[in-house]
Amino acid sequence: MKYDFVAIGDITTDAFIKLTDAEELVNHGTRQLCVRFADKVPFEEVIECVAVGNAGNAAVAAAKLGISSALITRVGDDLNGKNCIEELKKKGVAQDYIGVEAGHPTNYHYVLWFGAERTILVHQNKFNYALPENFEAPKYIYLTSLGEYAKDFHHVIAAYCKEHPETKLVFQPGTFQMKLGADALKDLYEVTHIFFCNKEEAQRILQSTENDVKKLMQGIRALGPKIVFVTDGPNGSNVLNEDGSAWHVPMYPDPAPPVSRTGAGDATATTTSVYIMKGMQPQEALLRGVINAASVVQGVGAQTKLLTDAEVEEWYAKRPADFVATQL
Repeated sequence: MKYDFVAIGDITTDAFIKLTDAEELVNHGTRQLCVRFADKVPFEEVIECVAVGNAGNAAVAAAKLGISSALITRVGDDLNGKNCIEELKKKGVAQDYIGVEAGHPTNYHYVLWFGAERTILVHQNKFNYALPENFEAPKYIYLTSLGEYAKDFHHVIAAYCKEHPETKLVFQPGTFQMKLGADALKDLYEVTHIFFCNKEEAQRILQSTENDVKKLMQGIRALGPKIVFVTDGPNGSNVLNEDGSAWHVPMYPDPAPPVSRTGAGDATATTTSVYIMKGMQPQEALLRGVINAASVVQGVGAQTKLLTDAEVEEWYAKRPADFVATQL
């Protein structure tokens, strides 16, 4: 079957461990989560979020917004893997491209949840990635976090997108992909249609201390992406369009204090991409992406509070007067 949206990347189960007996310190400009050393530290509760991670979140968000969604990912032949597949099926994500690898454990991460922020303990198991034999060119490929073991697979995706211009590539790089550097992924950046990162990540990718977000977006554009989005936390989000115009969108006001900020970036990127696919201008699509992010932070995990397209438009209809895109 041909899908509108195919996400590619690792998935995991996140165990959210809610801490109350901890504190935040700042050491040499770095925020640190601190608990007592060599002691018993109580926690309030543990909540498991199944089939999450950037790619899983994107595939689920796209399905929730009403488009056909599939996921190229790998799990192990364990109970966690079975639970992940079942959860994705329940949420409307196609199973066609999910590979099960014998003898491998499925990823399982621990999220230290303190206040509305989280520190994630991660370990990426090694899987073998390839494009499926029955792969039909989708409208969008959404590439995000993959580990070091999938280094060569990035070039396979780049070659595929070059050979299939009808497929648009959305690239939201993860930690390893940024660590590899733009030169190592030159072919991938060159075929990217839509690019997402935050301001600090843009500085890391460009190896720059530049603070002007418009200049950062122009720097990313010079690597190849046609449309560049750079988010900046409470300072809002920004986009550089194909025509060279740059726009800023503010945060949508929180309806209540955030519960957990996990998944806000994934919701913004996926929702924005889906609305661009539907024909909306990038800055208008970004307004919808920011709305979905504002909903996501009201729940635990990245998928609990994802909105449908009708719900996104309901929030948009009730937006504050100053929730508009302004040109930079």
